[in-house]
Amino acid sequence: MTRDDLAGMLGEQTTACGPARDALMAGGDFVVWDGPVPAGQLARTYRMRLRRTQRRGQPTLALAATVDRLLEAEEELLRIGQIVAADSSWTFMLFLNAAATEVLACTGVARIGTCPWTWCA
Repeated sequence: MTRDDLAGMLGEQTTACGPARDALMAGGDFVVWDGPVPAGQLARTYRMRLRRTQRRGQPTLALAATVDRLLEAEEELLRIGQIVAADSSWTFMLFLNAAATEVLACTGVARIGTCPWTWCA
């Protein structure tokens, strides 16, 4: 997948998609991993991450909306992608269909130290 392909898939799925696209086009690193994961499993994981970020006051973008979309797609198999802003200030997690041709949801979290998520801060 090319940078332009991924940027073209980042529309208005969640409010984090625009900033993720901007980070990507500004030279941020990106990856889309192989291997599908059930959306329901991702929903449970990211619901826990939502609680942790809220407790710590860590800035996020569209994390609650992403959890809702993952819950709605519970039985679907999804692929996970990531964009790290060039200045490492934000990490965006992308949830794509199994063929990696469409983004279902996107969330962003401000990085703390060297880790973007609160469980390693």
